[in-house]
Amino acid sequence: MDVLANNMANMNTAGYKSDGLLFEEHLIPNARMTDMSGRNAKVSFVQDVGQFRNFSEGSIEQSGGELDVALSGEGWLVVQTDQGERYTRNGQLKLNSEGQLVTNAGDPVLGDGGTIGFSPNESGIEIATDGTISTSSGTKGRLRIVQFENPQALKKHGYTLFKTDEAPLPAEDIRVLQGMIERSNVNPIMEMTRMVETVRAYTAVTSSIDSAHQLRRTAIERLGDTRNA
Repeated sequence: MDVLANNMANMNTAGYKSDGLLFEEHLIPNARMTDMSGRNAKVSFVQDVGQFRNFSEGSIEQSGGELDVALSGEGWLVVQTDQGERYTRNGQLKLNSEGQLVTNAGDPVLGDGGTIGFSPNESGIEIATDGTISTSSGTKGRLRIVQFENPQALKKHGYTLFKTDEAPLPAEDIRVLQGMIERSNVNPIMEMTRMVETVRAYTAVTSSIDSAHQLRRTAIERLGDTRNA
């Protein structure tokens, strides 16, 4: 439920990637449901064993922001943070007070040659599909875009930043779209359906536990009455 609620809370967060849980099933060979037959008579339990992330591309929408970018393809923008390099699909970018290209959180976005800065007299910022940035003063650099051999090794660092010990590779077949942003890939209908299913399952298990406790209480009370008799 925590995972589903977090997905729903970030359904409008640009570049957010939804989470899911991995479960394994444990069959109990000697346990049976006496009022059931066939395969339905077997009793099994599940346990969460891991978490995975859905890295499918979210919908790309026009934002109108001159510095906003969306990545079409399996690539990541590289961001410099106090903890080291991090990676994001959130292309809502801006300029800080020093003229550096940064994320909404204020972390510098890296180009092939490091941070990307602009002077106050520059205008007409254009970002080509290969990530090359140019202004009225000429070419400023190229956005550093990377990809990973094993994306599931990426771990969340905040809402839209990711970290990994795996060495990044230069991204291939990537198109940078200026004035666009990638929306969250959360499917609200699916998440709501799973949330309802989870609540129903929780309610059913709670009812089953209450019934078992009631049966145990009744058995103890009857045994006590028999001894007193």
